[in-house]
Amino acid sequence: EQPCPSYKQFMEYRSSKSKERQSFNFGPKGRFKPKERKHVQINVGLMVPHETDGIDLKPLRGKTLPLFADPEVAAPDLLKQAVQKMRTFNKDMHEGPYVLLYPDCSEVVNVPGSERPFKLAEYKKEIGKAYSRITFFICLEKHYKRVDDTSDSDSDSEIVITTRSTAEFNRADTLVFEPQNRSTPKLKLEDERDAPGHSSTIQPGQIVISDAEDLDPPEKNPEKTSCYSKYTDLYSPNVEQEDEEPVAVNVKNFQHTAMEETDITLPDIIANLSLPIDHKRVSRFNISRANVWDGAVRGFKRTTYSETCDMLVRFTDDTGVLEEGIDTGGPRREFLTLLMKHLKDRPIFDGPEGHRFLVYNANAVREDEYYLAGKMIAVSVVHGGPGPHFLSKDLVHYLAGQPSFKAPINLITDEEIGKALQEIENAASLDALHECMMRHSTMLQTAGCLRHVATVEEKREIVSDYLQWYVIERNSSVIDRFREGLSTLEFLTALQQHPTLLAPALCHSEKQLTAFDLKILFKPGLSPSGSNRRLKESQTMGYWADYLLDCEG
Repeated sequence: EQPCPSYKQFMEYRSSKSKERQSFNFGPKGRFKPKERKHVQINVGLMVPHETDGIDLKPLRGKTLPLFADPEVAAPDLLKQAVQKMRTFNKDMHEGPYVLLYPDCSEVVNVPGSERPFKLAEYKKEIGKAYSRITFFICLEKHYKRVDDTSDSDSDSEIVITTRSTAEFNRADTLVFEPQNRSTPKLKLEDERDAPGHSSTIQPGQIVISDAEDLDPPEKNPEKTSCYSKYTDLYSPNVEQEDEEPVAVNVKNFQHTAMEETDITLPDIIANLSLPIDHKRVSRFNISRANVWDGAVRGFKRTTYSETCDMLVRFTDDTGVLEEGIDTGGPRREFLTLLMKHLKDRPIFDGPEGHRFLVYNANAVREDEYYLAGKMIAVSVVHGGPGPHFLSKDLVHYLAGQPSFKAPINLITDEEIGKALQEIENAASLDALHECMMRHSTMLQTAGCLRHVATVEEKREIVSDYLQWYVIERNSSVIDRFREGLSTLEFLTALQQHPTLLAPALCHSEKQLTAFDLKILFKPGLSPSGSNRRLKESQTMGYWADYLLDCEG
């Protein structure tokens, strides 16, 4: 009876057979391997019927999302990817079917101006824009066909565009300017409509553009109307509101960054998100500093709680005495700050300090803690409190719909798993890599990362795939529930549209405190100007500024 071959003999036999198979290849390995095309970033939006007539189509504002596609993608495949992207981030999408449209509402079939079938790369070459500035739209087929049928039926009729303020329009070379906030009263339009030369009836086929459609009601005191107001109406600059258009982005440096408006700031985003908050109604929180988490859970789960109400927070000290006083912002911010600190240490999070990610916890699932944690974060940021500042950047990128993943091995707190991944990453040869993979085959098999490798460079892909499974894929169910909590007050939508602005509120960032930052935290209470005390106070302010500079070094 022959003895069983050893593991070393098996690996030597396997290596020799591998070299034998490679000897039958023509030329160097990988010579005829097709080059992998990199995906490019474009934008997709949603086209809906106009509210006024229900016929014309218009882009739906705030629904533009980035999409990574193959430059050689055809129109049907691009439509499928666009619909899938929209449905991922918009749960209220209709079933369809959908059509893919150019910005001018024509269907994407051929490259414009030619009979060539649509290819993204050819369209980019024809239009002369960067991929990051190209936007397509999807629209329900029934809405698109209704517009198409209407345009065909009206093609033979004469269309006359008139205005009800023709008298003013003929007196100027510029368009009539009607700002919403005016410094002078508006003219009454009824007098002009009844004036000679104005017809009170509208002929069939005419489209009437009314200057009074979107304006405020006219002033009740027409005597205050002056020639100055007419002048400002007629000769003010022509202001046009354009639909949002993505700005150019360096695709090489920001390939996985969502398109954002460059003229918007984080306070602007928070202010827009806080518009639904009704400051006339409050949701009450009774918090003890000794157990902030328990009071927060009771407050958020109360049946009368609503995130659109203002927060009224009252603290009780350790002896149970109620702290009186109306919440003018200070108690609320203190509560939200303490809540974010306690949230970091909950068992639903794992990972090193400042780079924590979600992990599955059966008890937390039963208590629906993942949804509650996401809701707490959204409410804290929108209601003027701090963000968590401890989430992993890879988790935040995943929540924002960005495909980048660059987690390091030290993100894993399990020593055995971290040591195994470190061994694989440090493998110096192909044989050493094979030996490491066989030794940790059970771990890799669980994550679906156990596969045949032909080069030692593939070790990085194996480690990256395992880290992505460990951080994201194995916890996908609880991440989805956490994402639903973040959707409170449209915070998740804002994160997906402005990731570079909102991500720092969720991730840990080290910023050195400067003398200027510390100085603006304090507002001095000064005596009246010209008094002797004011002179001494001014001198003291100079000493204070010098002291801060000396501390800064």
